[in-house]
Amino acid sequence: MAARLVVSRWRAPPAAAGKGPLLSCRRWSGARADTLYDVVVSGGGLVGAAMACALGHDIHFSDKKILLLEAGPKKVWEKLPETYSNRVSSISPGSATLLSSFGAWDHICKMRYRAFRRMQVWDACSEALIMFDKDNLDDMGYIVENDVIMCALTKQLEAAADRVTVLYRSRAVGYTWPYPFTMADSSPWVHITLGDGSTLQTKLLIGADGHNSGVRQAAGIQNVSWSYDQSAVVATLHLSEATENNVAWQRFLPSGPIALLPLSDTLSSLVWSTSHEHAAELVGMDEEKFVDTVNSAFWSDANHTDLIDSAGSLLQYAVGFLKPTKVSARQMPPSVARVDAKSRVLFPLGLGHAAEYVRPRLALIGDAAHRVHPLAGQGVNMGFGDVSSLVRHLSAAAFNGKDLGSMSHLTGYETDRQRHNTALLAATDLLKRLYSTRATPLVLLRTWGLQATNAVSPLKVRSLTALQESCSLRKDLANDS
Repeated sequence: MAARLVVSRWRAPPAAAGKGPLLSCRRWSGARADTLYDVVVSGGGLVGAAMACALGHDIHFSDKKILLLEAGPKKVWEKLPETYSNRVSSISPGSATLLSSFGAWDHICKMRYRAFRRMQVWDACSEALIMFDKDNLDDMGYIVENDVIMCALTKQLEAAADRVTVLYRSRAVGYTWPYPFTMADSSPWVHITLGDGSTLQTKLLIGADGHNSGVRQAAGIQNVSWSYDQSAVVATLHLSEATENNVAWQRFLPSGPIALLPLSDTLSSLVWSTSHEHAAELVGMDEEKFVDTVNSAFWSDANHTDLIDSAGSLLQYAVGFLKPTKVSARQMPPSVARVDAKSRVLFPLGLGHAAEYVRPRLALIGDAAHRVHPLAGQGVNMGFGDVSSLVRHLSAAAFNGKDLGSMSHLTGYETDRQRHNTALLAATDLLKRLYSTRATPLVLLRTWGLQATNAVSPLKVRSLTALQESCSLRKDLANDS
């Protein structure tokens, strides 16, 4: 899907018959004046809360009214729990810069996070690997619990309470979209009905309500999606012994990638993508068998073949002979001793992408606009990239006194992010499919490609640069300052 540089003429979305009140698209009669907000963000997860925070702390929004709608309760910690959550995110340096721009990263640093300075990715069917280490980049990223990020965002929402109103346990159940302004009885704003029957209006609605976005469905925006017939198993693991634990490990198994992400000297987070049946089996295993299975998945060479190993050794020798260079040898991750009780859960995986990110007075961000396989660890970073881009366009519009819901700047956001996100979605989908096979020609292809990239320094540096820029927000933030 190429980035859409020209936005088609606005059309009123069709009524979504049979979809329940969430997809209601009634025409507004203008009976009474409801509270009018400059921006309403629907969905208070990590990306939606970050969006509201970024706007609330933007100097050009000092006179604006922002509303965040969150269906769940407010999450408040009196003190940091001793037990780590099983839901974590890999935060890129660019995303950390975004969170720093409105003060949330400072709170995260005072709570807990784990930097990783090396990353090893290797194939279960061969000796092929690539290792990025601290010689290339001091901090490649940070593993942070989602609850810690949300706690930090909540604190910064409270700090911007004069500009940002947060309605917890509130869900939009109906939307009325603006018709062409030539109609005398039409409203120029988006009209929103909440579950308690109250109504409000906004100059711009931002949908941040997940991959099953009610905002996207109500607007009639098409979404291309498919299931990977896989589930991801997550868990919190205790290591056999304390280590420096600053490496992110990922191994491509024929059934799907398995990753071990550092949390502390003695804890790591597991993300294992595999078939639905195997995922359910992993969650239901007794602890000892589960730990043995995890260790085997990282250590076993049962999927190797003599042909692939010989071909890989030959290429490695040839590359070393033609251009001697320091080649990273395969290292083994720390062994796992036990798993936190009740930390094992699974969730289904899929890919999705909205055909449009914007309509007049509407923008989609995060999973409402795109859904990606977790093998690259870029889901939330893509969402934070959306936030950075949209805030930059809206801040410029506010500074210039323009209508926040105008397509003139919303289209710029859409073009920026679709160019980036479609490329990353395609690359991730290709990697998933390339590594989900034991076919000898494809195994040879990926083996030689990974070995060549790891052995030839310019290729390795370029790969690392692409990894950093795939979700880097620093350029956007620099343009803001």
